[in-house]
Amino acid sequence: MKLYIRKHCTMTDNNRHDYDLFIIGGGVNGCGLVRDAAGRGFRVGLAEMNDLASATSSASTKLIHGGLRYLEQYAFHLVREALKEREVLWHIAPHIIHPLRFILPYHKGLRPAWMLRTGLFIYDHLAGPQELPPTSTIDLNKNYGEALKPDYHKAFEYSDARVDDARLVVLNARHAAELGADIMVGTQVTALKADGARWQITLRNKHTGKRRQVRAAFVANMAGPWINQVMQEALGSQEHPPIRLVQGSHIVVPALYKHDRAYIFQNADGRIIFAIPYQEDYTLIGTTDLDYQGDPAKVRISAAETSYLCAAAGEYFRTPVKEEQVVWSYSGIRPLYNDGASKAQEATRDYVLKMVNTAGQPPLLNTYGGKITTYRKLAEDAMKHVEQALGARKPAWTAKVALPGGNFPHTGLNEIEAGIANVLPKLDARTVRRLAGSYGTQALLIFDGGKTPPGRDFGHGLYEPEVQWLVEKEWAVTAEDILWRRSKLGLRFNKKQQAALENYLEKLHKKTKRYT
Repeated sequence: MKLYIRKHCTMTDNNRHDYDLFIIGGGVNGCGLVRDAAGRGFRVGLAEMNDLASATSSASTKLIHGGLRYLEQYAFHLVREALKEREVLWHIAPHIIHPLRFILPYHKGLRPAWMLRTGLFIYDHLAGPQELPPTSTIDLNKNYGEALKPDYHKAFEYSDARVDDARLVVLNARHAAELGADIMVGTQVTALKADGARWQITLRNKHTGKRRQVRAAFVANMAGPWINQVMQEALGSQEHPPIRLVQGSHIVVPALYKHDRAYIFQNADGRIIFAIPYQEDYTLIGTTDLDYQGDPAKVRISAAETSYLCAAAGEYFRTPVKEEQVVWSYSGIRPLYNDGASKAQEATRDYVLKMVNTAGQPPLLNTYGGKITTYRKLAEDAMKHVEQALGARKPAWTAKVALPGGNFPHTGLNEIEAGIANVLPKLDARTVRRLAGSYGTQALLIFDGGKTPPGRDFGHGLYEPEVQWLVEKEWAVTAEDILWRRSKLGLRFNKKQQAALENYLEKLHKKTKRYT
């Protein structure tokens, strides 16, 4: 397969060489910050060595949640902030964030029922009034227990939300680019050198080997699991940032039940796992927590993790969950702040921002930890450091402005679906739901308001205009970018369909000369 390389460019092709702020890392934290800073009037560049959301940010449990289990660690500040952000994010991205009810069965011999109910009472009220419905007690013999073993009779039902994690990252990057930021994908930072009051940053196209240099007054290191690599290899620092790499893995199996609720299960080891409806026909099960040593790019789910997740789910489901049922699995590395916790599952999930104060160097900010749910708040806190160094320009703004496609009432997704179906009546219902849930109010722009016919179908409702949109607007280059991050159609595509899409992309790149 011929490899096409992303140019150092954005949709606006600015190719600036001098920035106020330069961000290393195209995960949710980096893309959240580039959006925030660009909207405040700063000249911003971002470099991601692979694809946007190609590591930790697309390997999550796909939830926007407060983190119920963190209450046991007395992390009330983290949970309160996350619960507040849950409401904010739902309002600014209602196409990719949807409310979800969770069922927590009472398990004799584990946490007592009074403890579960008390924790959920705190969860409901910790952040003040919330729009999502509160906790209720349910009888599993009457509701939502048909898929579970008959041992379970009582459960508690509470609210959180699900998210398309990779699209959240891409939409932040898209908005930043629309505001004038330079998003450089497939670009690695190989050197950081202080040059008076500014950083001289060497960028390398990972595939062609071509290098160029840019300058910036402030650098934010948001490289996630690669934060040490940036500090030691690019900067030449001998310090070891206090980072703890924790592996989290998930499995996907054919749907284990028919209703629309998610389950949260307690395990005898004190951990919890989720079983979540996924992509309409599947159940997502996760996650694990294991300390990780090695190259973050090589993380893979282990046989032991697969067995653990199957056994943990099988403790509750009436029908055993077997390893041969797994149709997809994925692993990610959480770059947590090393707070000295004895177990990986107990390490703080809160974010920590650390300024590197080295004499003779311009400002450099390192970012540790964080949750997808709190990425926007993390960006606001990071901007306090930027503004302290460079001066304030405009106030915080991201809590009230929708992400691309999210400018509609947060309970109005059905109306978006109806609008798409009305303009494009030949699309099947599943494709309509996917388009609405990926692009929101911008879905019809892909088809020029209905003037452009859907054209070639690469499979499962992925039409040619959408592929072109993803290449032109969302930095997609390969079939993997499209099938596993811009969508999750990789679960449905066979090898022949994947090859046809890859062949089309090669011809498209050659024709447009977009990637050379």
